Amino acid sequence: MARLKGGAVIAVVVVFAVGGCKDSQDKGSSGAQGAGGGGAALAAADALTVKGRAPKTGYSREKFGSAWADTDSNSCDTRDDILKRDLKDVKFTDGDCKVSSGVLRPDPYSGKEITYTRGRSLVDIDHLVALSDAWQKGAKYWDASKRIALANDPLNLLAVDASANRGKGDGDTATWLPPDKAYRCTYVAAQVAVKKKYGLWVTAAEKAAMKKVLADCPGQKLPAGGNPTKAPSRFKAH
Repeated sequence: MARLKGGAVIAVVVVFAVGGCKDSQDKGSSGAQGAGGGGAALAAADALTVKGRAPKTGYSREKFGSAWADTDSNSCDTRDDILKRDLKDVKFTDGDCKVSSGVLRPDPYSGKEITYTRGRSLVDIDHLVALSDAWQKGAKYWDASKRIALANDPLNLLAVDASANRGKGDGDTATWLPPDKAYRCTYVAAQVAVKKKYGLWVTAAEKAAMKKVLADCPGQKLPAGGNPTKAPSRFKAH
């Protein structure tokens, strides 16, 4: 966990990957360890409910509230919280909230070093489980509070190379994996953790793809932590 200014606490998305996977990067705060090793991520993936993908009808970003809402009430928006957590050599504009620059060293998706400068589009904050994917696998039936929580949960967010993220789109594990193969165990374990935490289902192809990746790292732990699954009542979604 990492304690931000104002006393708020967020959890790091990634954990140490073992059994053939690359160690997670030092993100400036310690990783939230899964409960036990010995295949925790693989076991959790195997336990996810399997259903078909529901229609995307009715989906919009606004169904998940305003972008980067300060749901943890630390006076910084969620995007800046994740930039502070994931970048190195961070510099700020006006205080210690608005991130003006930093470095992804390395970018988890490509393995490259990427410099972030505010206003340029080289770094995105990725929803590990894309919001439209979540919508089609259970989120359309939730109340707004739970959808807002998912959209701003540090467990589901990661600073990454913008081009890789846009190539992912709203893909799930069956349709997209990070180009850096050494990061795939950590990535898939994080998706499993989010789907387990929020009760999202997976398609049969998605579960098969998750298990295939995690079978190559049988000791992979499951990330934990993040924010509550209900956002404060002051936040609304359309």
